[in-house]
Amino acid sequence: MKLNWIGGILFATALTISASAQVGIYIGSAPPPLRYEERSAMPGPGYAWVDGYWTPNGHHYRWVAGRWDRPPYEGAYWNHPHYDHYQQGWQLHEGHWDHENHDNHDRGRGHEGEHHDH
Repeated sequence: MKLNWIGGILFATALTISASAQVGIYIGSAPPPLRYEERSAMPGPGYAWVDGYWTPNGHHYRWVAGRWDRPPYEGAYWNHPHYDHYQQGWQLHEGHWDHENHDNHDRGRGHEGEHHDH
């Protein structure tokens, strides 16, 4: 019994450490401009459009097409992926669903083709 409990704690700790660890990938060249994508018809009520984006692929970029997706909870909005420029190069910040914030509704969404510079 005690051995199972210790094993469970070690497993949970390993999951927590790996989930919170992020590896920063930097690319020397800026990502290409965003592509214009024709949206297909919305597949049903409650879907939101998730814009396409450029993802690192070795020393180059690969386009990930936009798609319709269901928000995971009421009031969620898609915080699009974007790049920031650092001394080491350009780094992608993954897109994710976020809570609705009426004071900063458009915060983090940016504009098509916008790249943030640090």
